[in-house]
Amino acid sequence: MRLSRATLSAIPGAIRAPRHRAAPSIGVVHFGPGAFHRAHQASYIDDLLDHDPRWGIAGVSLRSSGTIEALAAQDGLYTVAVRDAQPALRIIGAHQRFLGPQQAAETAALLADPGVRLVTATVTEKGYCLAADGTLDLDHPDIAHDLRAAQPRSVIGWIVAGLAARRDAGAAPFVPMPCDNLAANGVKLKAALVAFARRRDPRLADWIDGEVAVPSTMVDSITPASDPQLLADVAETLGLTDMAPVQREFFVQWVIEDIGDPALAALGQVGAILTDDVAAYERAKLRILNGAHSTLAYLGLLRGHATVFEAISDPALNTFVERMIAEDIVPTIDPVPGMDLPGYAASVLTRFRNPVIAHRLEQIAQDGSQKIPYRLGDTLAEALRRGRKPRHVVRAIAGWLAFVIERIRDDTGIIDPAA
Repeated sequence: MRLSRATLSAIPGAIRAPRHRAAPSIGVVHFGPGAFHRAHQASYIDDLLDHDPRWGIAGVSLRSSGTIEALAAQDGLYTVAVRDAQPALRIIGAHQRFLGPQQAAETAALLADPGVRLVTATVTEKGYCLAADGTLDLDHPDIAHDLRAAQPRSVIGWIVAGLAARRDAGAAPFVPMPCDNLAANGVKLKAALVAFARRRDPRLADWIDGEVAVPSTMVDSITPASDPQLLADVAETLGLTDMAPVQREFFVQWVIEDIGDPALAALGQVGAILTDDVAAYERAKLRILNGAHSTLAYLGLLRGHATVFEAISDPALNTFVERMIAEDIVPTIDPVPGMDLPGYAASVLTRFRNPVIAHRLEQIAQDGSQKIPYRLGDTLAEALRRGRKPRHVVRAIAGWLAFVIERIRDDTGIIDPAA
């Protein structure tokens, strides 16, 4: 039997299932309903739906429809497998609709609906179509298309189109909220929206600039790609076939800039951290966790390893990463209120040593040209500004270059927009 609303009663009682049985209304439109979103933000929304039915999610895929077709066949239900010493399964029921590239009219209607209060995105760093300086790349093929076409391709084009519909109807704007590993992501997204609108409708650009608040966020939970073993494990425990499960570690964190919006206050009730200084959390996470992740990915692949656990179990790499964090990275980060930076760094290494999480280095190594500037480049620049010599960070960046050169030389394949 396939997982669906009709078969929920068949799952073992120890597995948490959605408690909200009535169909919620849609309050969130999410662009990029991939594994990370479904393992992370959707679990918070699922908790919120337990006591407020206005927060159902509509997932919009801008590129492919394979995953959303599998989810639609399961009434939007899927399993989150928490990979830990004490593993657990949970069925998520937050998604009420899934829309693909061919359902543009329905996407436009949802963005115009005043009941939609949040428009979130996990489209990876490259999905925001930004240039190297962090501003909107007006020459990007998707942006160039969206500036002249009625139906957008990019998340930037879609959000601006939705905001234009709200303004034209005299309705309040929704809150756009990026959820990708991009420094100052709210600042960059708002600037991109204004720049895009300025080319289409200067008055709309002024309205977005003055009326639309875009909070910055920081998200954290290691989420390996799904694989056949996950499907088999879930089916064995669930007693049902789930064609779209996701997996993550136990640790999960969502830090959101507090802009005083009730929608964000609601997320604070279910575990999201609202703060005036997302940047402090962001710097710690990007430099320590993501910087170490990328380092392990490139150096680990060069040494023949396949997963983070394998790489961190390599004594030479373990020592290298420990020293890089302690000697090069932590000294570049100002104290974060309420956060013990050395303690956080130690917890990151503990998370990497989780033998149950098979986080593939090939997955982390993708799109390095987009990630390295934020994950390692910022640390390098700040260390030099403070008069320090970040030898380990320099070697990590050299490792990325060696990885790229090896892949191009051997023609073994590299996934990177700059390749």
